[in-house]
Parts: sequence; structure tokens; C-alpha cells
Amino acid sequence: MEDLSCYHCGDTIKTCVTFDEKSFCCNGCKTVYEIFSENGLASYYDLDAAPGAAPEKFEGKYDFLGNEQIVEKLLEFNDGNTQIISLYIPHIHCSSCIWILENLNKLKPEISSSQVDFPKKSIRVTWNSKNLSLKELVLFLSSIGYAPYISLDDTEGAKKKIDRSIIYKLGVAGFAFGNVMFLSFPEYFEVNEYWLDQYKGLFRWLMFAFSLPVVFYVAQDYFISAYKGLRAKILNIDVPLALGIVVLFARSTLEIIFDWGTGFFDSLTGLVFFLTLGKFFQQKTYNFLSFERDYKSYFPIGITRISSEGKEESVHVNEIEKGDRILIRNEELIPVDGILINGNARIDYSFVTGESEPVQKESGDKLFAGGRQLSGIIEMEALKSVSQ
Repeated sequence: MEDLSCYHCGDTIKTCVTFDEKSFCCNGCKTVYEIFSENGLASYYDLDAAPGAAPEKFEGKYDFLGNEQIVEKLLEFNDGNTQIISLYIPHIHCSSCIWILENLNKLKPEISSSQVDFPKKSIRVTWNSKNLSLKELVLFLSSIGYAPYISLDDTEGAKKKIDRSIIYKLGVAGFAFGNVMFLSFPEYFEVNEYWLDQYKGLFRWLMFAFSLPVVFYVAQDYFISAYKGLRAKILNIDVPLALGIVVLFARSTLEIIFDWGTGFFDSLTGLVFFLTLGKFFQQKTYNFLSFERDYKSYFPIGITRISSEGKEESVHVNEIEKGDRILIRNEELIPVDGILINGNARIDYSFVTGESEPVQKESGDKLFAGGRQLSGIIEMEALKSVSQ
């Protein structure tokens, strides 16, 4: 007997829920299908087979969005009536996702527009804040299987500066390489035209001039790296590259000075251009894989703190101080080191140690920042602030 797959998310069905002659793995998927069908968006399933995701519900997960200070840091625009926000949604993966997310206004009239940035898996939403709060918007997205991922990094106003120097260097190297190749054509084809012979010397000195910014600006990183490597008595890969660039430039310069030939400025500029092009694509790949993400990209933006009167309040994670009692819900990351007070703690420390096996903790045990709680709600006392 073949296993049935959910019509909405494609998961194998363990307990079948049937509706409209279609099979679903849970009531959540069935509800999403009903919402789409009732609003004339059933063609969502025509673009891709089982494009959705089963909606996940974690009680209190987005309570921090009730804090106006946190909301203000997340919003791109807010005039009291209209609000705009960009949200990262990990589940975006196909044309159906784009189609449904850009038609949110048919599901929620309060939403005026929504635009998906597919490569970044993000959506920019504009809505009427008088009738729909940010928390309600996020809960709605979660209910249809597109739960946003909101982290501490999203509240940082100062974004990382983009290093555009590699783009400038690539432009200079490309410009010089193209012009040197153009000026080298008469030498390649040995054209014996009178006017070409007259200006051959000028062409060679122009090639020399175009190679100067390539050697002393574009290729400077190779010289610096080679120097540092030799100083540390390490023969790194930039040493032969720097040596090759110096030899090509010196040999070519001597050839045009003593009229021995045209030199190798075309090879020199071409070498540096393609090296820079490779470095550019390497940088793009590293940025895409996010090798340089810091802890702010993973830690929660808000946390539930228990006041001295025993009341729960949602606060920004940076407001947690030593001695505060905080609640950690299922699947939430522990933001600070602390002592477990109440609850069944089953902590996944793979983010910190790389070990995927969860660790059981009892009341009085120490919990370390970076662990993820995997079973229910626990209460702990902070031993440090987040900044520590």
C-alpha cells in the first residue's frame, strides 16, 4: 500500500484528514487549504505540487511583538496609519510561494501590498496599522505556513557596511584590460600601415599607462599579502602571484623603454582582471552562505520576563539583566547563562558545541546561552546580561 502525501505540504500522512475529496496530514493544512479556496486562491496548488508547509503553532512565540519599542525598531516606515516591514521567511522556495505571498491582500483586506524578494527569501509588506497590528500580521503568516524568522539582528539600526572596493577594482582592471587589448591588435596582426607604424610607440606607452593603476591599485592586495606571508616565513599563494605581476610589469616596461618589443601588458592586465573577477565571485558566494553571521542573527529579539509581582512582560532581549527571571518556550534559544528554576529542560547545544544530542537538565542546573529548549516552557534566572 502506497503512503498518502498531504495535498498541501507533501508530507507523508499518518492520520488522514479528508476534505473536499483531498487528503491532508493535519487540520492545520486543511484549514490553510480552506482559506485559500474560500478566497479564490486555489490556483496556488496548480503552480507546484504540494507547495505549502504545515502551519506550526508555538504559544506565546510572538508575544514580544506587543512591545511598541521592539515593533518600532523592526518597522521600515510608520506614520500612524500605514506601516511597512520586511520579514525573512525561510519557507519561500517556489513560484507558488511568491504567488500567494504577493496576493495577501485577497486574504487580508488590511494589507495594501506585498512584494517578495525571492533570492533573499523575504517579503516587504505594507498594511493599515489601524485595523491590523504587526503581531496579528505575523500570526496570520504563520497560520498559512509562512512563519517569519525574526532575530535580534533585525533590530540593529546600523547595518554592516558593504565593501565595494572589489567592485571598483574590477571596474578599473576591466577598463584597462579592454583598452590594452584594443591597442595590442596592430601588434597581433602585424599590420604594416604607415600611420600605425608612426604611432606604435605612442600605443605602447598608452598600454604602459593603463597598466599602472592595475599594478599599483588593483593588485596591491596581492603584494600586501605576499609581504605579510614572507615576513611571517610563510609561502602563501599570493607570493607567486605577486612575483608574476612584478616580473611581467618590469619586463614589459624594459621592452618599451629600449624598444625591444611591445611587452606583455595585455597578459598582465588580463591576469589581474581575471584574478579580481574570481575574488569577486568568491566574495559573493561567502556573503550568500553567510559565513560571517554573528550571534545576533540567531538570538531572539524579545523575551518574556517575570516581574517581582509574578506578571509576565515581553521585553527586548538587551534589557535582560543579572537576576531577572525569564521564560524560555519550546524551540526558543536561551539568550543568557542562567540557573534552571522550573520546568523540564531538554536542551540542544548543537549551536554552541556541534553536538546534536539533547541534554536533560533539572532544577538548579546551569543553562548556557545558545542552547535551544526542546520540550515545553521552562523558567530560569539570568546570571549575566546579553551583552556579556
